[in-house]
Amino acid sequence: MPPQRPEGPEVGPMPLLFLQAYLQLLFAEVYLLRHDFHGLYERVRKYPVRPAIPDADAAGRLSGAMDLACIWCWRQALCLQRSAALTCLLRRHGVRANMVIGAQQMPFRSHAWVEVNGLVVNDKPYVSEVFAILDRC
Repeated sequence: MPPQRPEGPEVGPMPLLFLQAYLQLLFAEVYLLRHDFHGLYERVRKYPVRPAIPDADAAGRLSGAMDLACIWCWRQALCLQRSAALTCLLRRHGVRANMVIGAQQMPFRSHAWVEVNGLVVNDKPYVSEVFAILDRC
């Protein structure tokens, strides 16, 4: 007998996912407008993974919803805001996601992206080879 799916939110229709993604972007924006990187970092670090078992394409659909929300965002969503919001959105739907923060020395650049099971979901797959990883949360 297959295991029972725990009760919890499942990945739903795209309009609902878009709305959830947009709200997560707004939460991240509030922290960044206050110049509160530490607060945003702690929110992502402590955001719980819901006990739902997501469907096989949950990460892809949620990442697509975040892409759409970024298009309609009132300000340009940079990598930190986008990655923080997507990490929380994925965790809300039962996907164990990590926001990764990296830096490059020459020329100095920093970047943030999201990984699920060690695979990049919101950027190019080789981004972790370009940037030295500073932290995963």
